[in-house]
Amino acid sequence: MTSSATRNPADSQLLLLTAVLFISYLCVAMPLPIVPVFVTAQLGMSNLFAGLGVGIAFLATILSRGVVGTLTDRRGAQIAARRGLVLYAVGAVVALAAGLLAATPIFAFAVLLGGRLLVGLGESLITVSVVSWGVGIVGPARSSRVLAVMGAAIYGALAIGGPLGVVLLDRIGFAGTMAISAVLPCIGFVMTLWLPAVAAHPDAERPSFISIIGRIFWHGAIVCLQGIGFAAIGAFFVLYFRDQHWSYAGLGLTAFGAGFVLVRVLFGHMPDRVGGLPVAIASLAVELIGQILIWMAPHPAFALAGAFLTGLGCSMVFPSMGREVIRLVEPHLRGTALGGFAAFQDIAYGLTGPLAGLLADRAGYSRVYLIGALGAAAGLVIALGLNRRQRRRTRTP
Repeated sequence: MTSSATRNPADSQLLLLTAVLFISYLCVAMPLPIVPVFVTAQLGMSNLFAGLGVGIAFLATILSRGVVGTLTDRRGAQIAARRGLVLYAVGAVVALAAGLLAATPIFAFAVLLGGRLLVGLGESLITVSVVSWGVGIVGPARSSRVLAVMGAAIYGALAIGGPLGVVLLDRIGFAGTMAISAVLPCIGFVMTLWLPAVAAHPDAERPSFISIIGRIFWHGAIVCLQGIGFAAIGAFFVLYFRDQHWSYAGLGLTAFGAGFVLVRVLFGHMPDRVGGLPVAIASLAVELIGQILIWMAPHPAFALAGAFLTGLGCSMVFPSMGREVIRLVEPHLRGTALGGFAAFQDIAYGLTGPLAGLLADRAGYSRVYLIGALGAAAGLVIALGLNRRQRRRTRTP
């Protein structure tokens, strides 16, 4: 008896594309918890600089989203994805050089920032192009499913890559870990050679990027606000545990990723079935509880449970809102809209690192997660307002 993947080649191709994203995203996941450790422990700099080392990668993604979306629409998703994989590898090599220059902290930090910017630009290309590629393979009717499985790949990589990075840092050092990070996107590049191209739209008329952002602003704002919780876990969970002298610091991203992937696997179809906003409302409420648990944790088990709940809550917000965004724009604007939409999440990731680092220096690491809770609460209020407005429109003839 043949499997459904055998009967439908598009499903097999989507699975391979998801594997490409998972393997290559380990290049992002592995440095995430160890860059702050490298900056504070080996370079002797403050938490503000540690947060900047993490967050500057997202600055590159924010600034490049519009260009990347247009490139994806005009030249094709496969070209954009392969360029992103190359930038991943080059950025990891530059960060490797920073590890070898730790004896000169200021110079090493400057080199590290250069590598992180390249990785951020690569991530911008990958996340937009791979989703657009997946939607092109299976069709827009299954867009939230594509967003769900791609997100599962990303956060599955985070769940594995986070603790793996911590272990490798202890065993082979920062430079050795970056060397392994440089190899992974090369494997992903080779895997893309077996995937079909999807149609580009080089000549289609397109409105300004700002006008597209205007259509999707509030959906993007929800994604931005929910992203604060994950960014806080990624940048400061290890340092929080070390400051409290708690064990199992490397399991924060694992707990988050486990909750994230669990929901994506079991409920990835829900936005297509019941609508994006109801799913986002429930998700943001769960994230809010998770961030409060980390903020008030008297014991590491509470903090890990909070990370798990944050993963459960964050899991479906991006695909839920992404489904609504895809429905708001024409097919030839899909890459541009997804680029702008993803930029909202990048803003959360890029600003949370340095600002939360500044807060941690003054008020302690736990207060960082109070900010995450307030972000989730604000996103919940916006989602409730959009849902109420949508229901009124549905009832009005």
